[in-house]
Parts: sequence; C-alpha cells; structure tokens
Amino acid sequence: MVSYSGRLDAKIRTTKTPALMGIDPRWDWLPAEIRTWAESLGGSTTEQQARGYEAFGRELIDIASPLIPAVKPQVAFFEQLGVPGMTALHSIMTHARKAGLIVIADAKRGDIGTTAEAYAEAWLAGEDPDAANWPADALTINPYLGTDSLEPFVKVARKRQAGLYVLVRTSNPGAAEFQDRTSDGRTVYEVVADTVQRLSLETVTGDSPYGLVGAVVGATWPEQLKSLRARMPQVPLLIPGYGAQGGTSADTASAFEASGLGALVNSSRGINFAWQKKPYAQQFGEARWREAVLASIHDMIADLAANTPCGSLSR
Repeated sequence: MVSYSGRLDAKIRTTKTPALMGIDPRWDWLPAEIRTWAESLGGSTTEQQARGYEAFGRELIDIASPLIPAVKPQVAFFEQLGVPGMTALHSIMTHARKAGLIVIADAKRGDIGTTAEAYAEAWLAGEDPDAANWPADALTINPYLGTDSLEPFVKVARKRQAGLYVLVRTSNPGAAEFQDRTSDGRTVYEVVADTVQRLSLETVTGDSPYGLVGAVVGATWPEQLKSLRARMPQVPLLIPGYGAQGGTSADTASAFEASGLGALVNSSRGINFAWQKKPYAQQFGEARWREAVLASIHDMIADLAANTPCGSLSR
C-alpha cells in the first residue's frame, strides 16, 4: 500500500502545485442557472438545494481536476440539508475520487474510544475509496479531548493508509483565546503540535518524509506557521486562511520544504464564487462563472509558485 503522504506528494508533483480547492456551497451564492435548474425539478426546499449543491460541486471538480491535487468539501454545508445534502456530498466525493483527486473531508470530528473509532471507520477510506462509507482520503479532526481522542483515528488511518489533519493553529481571529494559553512553558497549540509531530513520526513509512498525521495551521498566523513548521518537520500541513480570510501566498512560504512539498494551501470562496469579486466580476460576470473559476485557479497556482518554494515544482 502507498501511504497517504506518498500519494499526496506524488499528486502535488504531477500537478506541480499545492493548491487545494475547498467546496463550500451556499444556496444564495450559487449561479442563478443552477438554482433555477434545481428548483425546476421540484421537491422540497432542501432537496432542491442539495440538487444544486451536487451539480455545482461536480462542475467545480470537472474544472479543477486537471490542475490541482486535492479538494476539501466542507461537510457542514451539506449536513445542514439533512439526508439530501449528505447524499449530494457522497456524490461529490465519489466524483472527485474518480477524477483522481485527493479528497479531504472537512468534518472536524473528535471523540474518544469506540465513538472516535466509529467516526474514523465511517470517514477514512484512504487508498481504497470503497473501504469506508465516505470515500475520503483524509479527515480533519479536533484534538480538544486529548491524545486518546486522536489514537483511534490514527489506528484506522494506519490500516487504510488514510490521512488526518489535526486542528493546531486555526485561521479564525478568535483562535488565540484558547490556543495561545500557556501551560508548562508551552502554548496550547504548541502542546498539540508536539503531540501531532510524535504521532506523525511514528507513521512515516518511507515513501514520503511525512507521516499520515497532519496539522491545520492558518495562513493568517505567519509567524506561528513558521515556528510550527520547525516544530513539526514530519507533519503534512493544511493551510486555510489564504485569500478571502486575508492570508497571502508569502504568508504560507515557510510551510514548504525546498522541493515545494509539505503543505496544501486552501482556497474556498475565492475559487467557488470567483465571479462575484474583482477582477473576475468585470472580466467574466455570472454568465461566465465557469471561466472565472478556472481563471482563479490558474491565478492561485501562479501566485503560490511566485512567492513560495513550491515554484520549484514547475522547474
């Protein structure tokens, strides 16, 4: 079996970019053509919205799959629509796997014991998309309950060669309220980071310098990102906060090794709804929203290549 990090490294080398596209649908933000079509087929409001989310998500994947290594569906937007929404999510994830993309389910699960193991069994398909009911290569998880809440996820991830991304230093402004508190000379996020580094080091298999236990560290905290990369050398990073939340490509540069590997940088709204903002609104408008999505992906790839070590991937 090929490890999660081995598969991810290979996909990043093939696409020559660490750009990650989030899939974060909002009904009122969808192109009017998709909303009109979804409503025309009838059903309840949630069924119509789920139909629109599925169509939109699959189109995003069709546009992005030749260009980037991975996608990150945000589970919450589908979960709020109940069964129709979760059916749409499954369809999108399956479509992404068939398109050859790495799929990271952004569900931020967390619990202890058999409950944590049940979450892991449900979401972590890993190398074989049929190994779990949700065909995710990797899953975001919350470490707040302690190390014993992480271990069941690591156990299943090892078995299926799946990946995990532990919340370490999140991109939101309120992160410091809890994560910067100090205990035994370390902040809470540093304590979590040290645990993640230990767990990831234990899962390095040889086909990648990184283990299967990754970390979420926001681009909105560039100094902390730099120190955390040094603290977690064997940990693959998932970096939110780029673009719409204010983080820049330069803010993410310290996450990468010289080869351009080591991290994925996420953009969700900035790609999904590119036609709603400058310069794409003026250039394309809603009628050409697909072209705006494509242009925003190309621009993100170029921006990361110009301002981070991942530019070496294209040389």
